[in-house]
Amino acid sequence: MTEPLPAAARGRPLSRRAAHALAEFFRLEAAGGIVLIAAAALALIAANSPLQSAYEAFRGLPVRIGVGEFEIAKPLLLWINDGLMAVFFLLVALEIKREALTGQLAGREQLVLPLVCASAGVALPALFFVALNQGDAAAMRGWAVPTATDIAFALGVLALLGSRVPVAMKLLLSTIAVVDDLIAILIIAVFYSHGMSVVALGWAGAALLAMWLLNRRGVTALTPYLLLGAVLWVCVLKSGVHATLAGVATGLMIPHVNRHNAIDDEVEHSPLEYLEHALHPWVAYAILPLFAFVNAGLVLGGLDAGDALAALPLGIVLGLVLGKPIGIVAAALLMRALGWARFPAGMDLRAMIGLGLLCGIGFTMSLFIASLAYRDPARYEEAVLGILAASVIAAVVGFAWLRAVLPARAGR
Repeated sequence: MTEPLPAAARGRPLSRRAAHALAEFFRLEAAGGIVLIAAAALALIAANSPLQSAYEAFRGLPVRIGVGEFEIAKPLLLWINDGLMAVFFLLVALEIKREALTGQLAGREQLVLPLVCASAGVALPALFFVALNQGDAAAMRGWAVPTATDIAFALGVLALLGSRVPVAMKLLLSTIAVVDDLIAILIIAVFYSHGMSVVALGWAGAALLAMWLLNRRGVTALTPYLLLGAVLWVCVLKSGVHATLAGVATGLMIPHVNRHNAIDDEVEHSPLEYLEHALHPWVAYAILPLFAFVNAGLVLGGLDAGDALAALPLGIVLGLVLGKPIGIVAAALLMRALGWARFPAGMDLRAMIGLGLLCGIGFTMSLFIASLAYRDPARYEEAVLGILAASVIAAVVGFAWLRAVLPARAGR
């Protein structure tokens, strides 16, 4: 997730406030990535130790919320995946809207390179996966698993390189991840919804219409939007569309810039920015690590090297480790050759290759898509194996490559 940079996007020097906000964002995101890695490691330890039964009991803990005859009863795992991850997608939607209106995606010059790189970085991994799994209809449900980039994990790796990393690389990586998230949202909406309920969708539409009317009338208080967002989440949950998309719809309705609320670099935050800043620490330090903890607990006993070479996990590994960097770097070179975009300041081809390698860290969004694609526990475990292997390989190779090619710099 990226911090607002309207001045940079327009090509002007950053103000002191914007530069501080940018530095604070990268600090928060990188630290969150390290917590995310720790949570995944803890899940693996718990699932492969005497704590396994307690770990499984925690994931399956029944949680019920009900009013009269109406109730929602799910195990804790699904409350996290369907409920808390809706807050994550709310944050993603806030970021996308801000970037599109006033940030790095607001102008064609700033949009071209990350848009084309992200699109190629989604398409090529999917083709790698399809090439290996096209004869298996059940496995093919997960064709989108290797298409995502985990920005927190990737920035956590970049943080280990310290002052070697130019700010432009962090910005490009973050912006590619924004576009990547938008594509992932569209994929989830189109390919991973099922059993539509017209009545529930109708109520969801009514809640969305109410938020739109509030926005049109210039209402900037967050409370009515968030209350309607909770109603929308329940309706979407019952509709057959994945519940996390309620977070996306709510985020897009939160006011940012209109005639009553002109926002620039030196004034107070808009309602959208206020909510984004308030949610970001909770998502980085609590929601995503908890999601990783309950979803990354792969039981390794009985696995051997041959399991990683099965078509499903191998398709994920090749998609993320090879498809991502090849797609991103090839797209960047094409844009430069056509004169439509150039590499950011401080980056050459070698740095772009390193960035592409780090984009192969799929983790959070890949795990999420895998949980939607595979209801069969055996298939899901194969996917988790591929995701974990690919993310570790991409992180280690990307770190080693960038450490070798990026010059040491004086501390900033």
